[in-house]
Amino acid sequence: MASDSEEEAGIGLFQEPDDFYPPEKEPTFASHRLLSGKDLSIRLVGHNPLWVRDQAVCAAWKALVDRSKGHHLWNAGRTISHYLEEHADDLVRGKTVLELGAGAGLPSLVCALNGAAQVVVTDYPDADLIENLRYNISLCESLPSPLNVVAEGYLWGAGTEHLTKHIPDAAGFDVLILADLLFNHSEHEKLVKSIQLTLNKSPASTAYVFFTPYRPWLLPKDLAFFDLAQAAGFSVTKTFEKIMDKVMFEEDPGDELLRRTVYAYELKWAAGGS
Repeated sequence: MASDSEEEAGIGLFQEPDDFYPPEKEPTFASHRLLSGKDLSIRLVGHNPLWVRDQAVCAAWKALVDRSKGHHLWNAGRTISHYLEEHADDLVRGKTVLELGAGAGLPSLVCALNGAAQVVVTDYPDADLIENLRYNISLCESLPSPLNVVAEGYLWGAGTEHLTKHIPDAAGFDVLILADLLFNHSEHEKLVKSIQLTLNKSPASTAYVFFTPYRPWLLPKDLAFFDLAQAAGFSVTKTFEKIMDKVMFEEDPGDELLRRTVYAYELKWAAGGS
């Protein structure tokens, strides 16, 4: 029971101390070198509301709070950006593109700069996260006019009408981008559902899934995503691996080579898939 002096001061035994939550990080900027040699500047948010919420439940999430997707340019995001830019004539130009869990939105901006018909870049529907995506769109001076990229909040597995309203064919997008999302194992089913809801049924439509096993001992759980995708009617093809020059987080445990490797997969509708 709280003492009289504590109650008079408005302090109870179960009140969180002032320093219980980590201070919010200030936004920072990073750059990505395009094939043209020009640097694309990206603002990175200082916090992610999902990880802060989860940390209040379990302190083991602290590392994820510190590394929320919005305040890093992750290796898979950089790699998929290079890949789509290198193959833009075949994979991007004239296509409709949707990015899930975009963080700062680098791959979406690269697609918009390389002739995509329309890009919809999404993340968790937190006002700060979506405002930051819109800021990065406004920061990119080389985008075409009329603008071919918009930012929207989206909960994985939820309805998609507010996303498909931006494209001519409400049946879905030609290209989906999922960069470094598979670590979130509890959300795999929702991610697969989102692909089902948003990927156009055309045989050429493709979801590009790039990831790095930052927790190498959990790689089998990362890969379990593709079993769910196959069961949901998709064909799964591993296209390549890219070994980065260095790991993102030097202090992390686990196999260093795996933590430097980006795995690239493609999902398409299987014959007879629905």
